[in-house]
Amino acid sequence: MATFPTQETKIVSLAGSMIAGYTEHAADFPSAQPAALTTAYGAYTAAKNAQTEAIGAARVATEAKDVALDALEVLMHAELKKSEVDVASDPTKLELIGWAPRTPPSPMLPPGQPRSLDPVVQGPGTLLLKWRSATHSTGGATRTFVVERRDQPAGGGEFGDWTQVGLAIEPETTLTNQPRGPQMEYRVKGVNTGGESLPSNTVAVVL
Repeated sequence: MATFPTQETKIVSLAGSMIAGYTEHAADFPSAQPAALTTAYGAYTAAKNAQTEAIGAARVATEAKDVALDALEVLMHAELKKSEVDVASDPTKLELIGWAPRTPPSPMLPPGQPRSLDPVVQGPGTLLLKWRSATHSTGGATRTFVVERRDQPAGGGEFGDWTQVGLAIEPETTLTNQPRGPQMEYRVKGVNTGGESLPSNTVAVVL
């Protein structure tokens, strides 16, 4: 058994077939009313055409509205900038025009402490260092990692000062041409515009 369509295009197609069939085979369908179907079909077509025209008009109207809104925004921005200058000595007066003083930018927090620094010797004078970035809750975002090293004098004794030996964007770096023989210590710090983090754990290496 046929199922009555639910899609508009299929309903309209079926209506056209019914009108044509009833008209051509009137003797077989004496109870049919092709004239009424034709009238209803015509009313639908007229409404459909009106809808299409309305959609086109609405699209044109929407484009005109968007252009006008863009122009309004440009003018509003310009006026607000001038008003901010006018009341620079008392920015709270901007509330009189529905605006508000600019919120001063929050200072960036220094990065959190890098974690789990791990050295991997890859060859004579070559060292791969890997570590884990700080957790998001412990500070600001890291812009750059600074790798530092200090050396122990030949024969032992106190280590020297920390010196920068590398920079990295990702939490790993390969250092080449490192001293061979003496014991060295490495650490990593995160840096951003807010400052630098606490250093990571220190690792001892002999190449």
